[in-house]
Amino acid sequence: MSVNTAYLRKIPKIDEVLKQPSIEEAGRNCSHSILVESIRETLDGLRQRILGGYESVSLEMADICKEVQALITKKNTMHLRPVINATGIILHTNLGRAKLSDRAVEAIKSVAQDYNTLEYNLEKGARGSRYDHVEDLIAKITGAEDAIAVNNNAAAVMLILSTMAKGKEVIVSRGELVEIGGAFRVPDIMAQSGGILVEVGTTNKTHYSDYVNNITEQTGALLKVHTSNFKIMGFSEEVTLEEMVEIGHAKGLPVIYDLGSGAMVRLENYGIQDEPNVIDTMKTGVDILSFSGDKLLGGPQAGIIIGKREWIEKMKKNPLTRAFRIDKLTLAALEATLRDYLDPEVAIKSIPTLQMMCATKEDLLPKGQKLFDLLNKDPQGYTVELTEDFGQIGGGSVPTQMIPSIVVALKTTNISLDKLEEELRKVSLPIIARISKERMLFDVRTIEEHHFDYINETLRQLCAK
Repeated sequence: MSVNTAYLRKIPKIDEVLKQPSIEEAGRNCSHSILVESIRETLDGLRQRILGGYESVSLEMADICKEVQALITKKNTMHLRPVINATGIILHTNLGRAKLSDRAVEAIKSVAQDYNTLEYNLEKGARGSRYDHVEDLIAKITGAEDAIAVNNNAAAVMLILSTMAKGKEVIVSRGELVEIGGAFRVPDIMAQSGGILVEVGTTNKTHYSDYVNNITEQTGALLKVHTSNFKIMGFSEEVTLEEMVEIGHAKGLPVIYDLGSGAMVRLENYGIQDEPNVIDTMKTGVDILSFSGDKLLGGPQAGIIIGKREWIEKMKKNPLTRAFRIDKLTLAALEATLRDYLDPEVAIKSIPTLQMMCATKEDLLPKGQKLFDLLNKDPQGYTVELTEDFGQIGGGSVPTQMIPSIVVALKTTNISLDKLEEELRKVSLPIIARISKERMLFDVRTIEEHHFDYINETLRQLCAK
């Protein structure tokens, strides 16, 4: 293919583009290096398109400047930024899991903008511990003797095993050797901690005797893992936590429970089944329990460990604790979230994760009607329907539970749904929706009402093209 060298020579120089008024204006809002880099990349892109034989490559200065401006905007935009979650998945791992409460956000701002008491004891006028901010609070809410918080639940489990069972055998049911997101597996965490894995039972059935018969002088602990991201159905059997505590206490062995999701309220009261809660679980007499902060608790990412003081004190002295410690922003958000749990009724109303989980179809119908009415007012390029569908809790929590919800279902005439989904990801505040049965669904359970006008205006612009 011959290349039109004369066409290539029409590509302007960087200095020419820099002199354009629109580019000079754009340069006031970015660094000179980003400005020049954006021009260079735009011109290189034009060159490559011409060399590739693409037709109708515009070399009009106005069009070039628009490309440069768009690239500057992209380079100046934060990579980690907000999106609108219209999927109906409450704890969407890819979208940041739990939304924080207003109180938690304010707490983060307060300690981020000012010096703070992270490791300073005001009463003593001396150095304090960062864990003091949440330990007593967690213990009070859960009924545990003591508590410690680290940066996530995988770290919590590793710290627990490293402290309680390093160089010793840990007995686990084969059916509970789970893999959590990102290919992190319980056996791998066990190996890194220094514990020696002893698998008992089969994938679908583990009996009381399987634990008893495998206890030896080398056994350091019994471990139960809540299979929060999958369920074994049908011909299956597991040993309850109460039974494991019975075995452990009879044999003088600690029992560890990786609860995972960490619900702090009884979710069955709100129609969500098969999810144990932290407070009731502590009443079984389990020695150590761990769970996540950013799942059903509705707080920031953290791994929370509660249980017997003798073990928690040993964990605080473990060198891994420093590597796994949480920062001031996480501590602020966690403390604020936990304070709401001092009154469960307050927590239900103030923590977004709980609000969304507990909302019924009847609660959501007026909200869905409002979005539908906005979109259905003189629609162009699409049709909408207000209907029922199902959402999920997500985040590896309660995998078998589909939550009845209210959605606005959209069909398009001028743009394909796949293209619309792509374009919605490109707008200034991206809108993440899902496509089902040749419709794009906007589940109002996970959408804030103050975003309705923006969704309406965005869809009208994109669908009318």
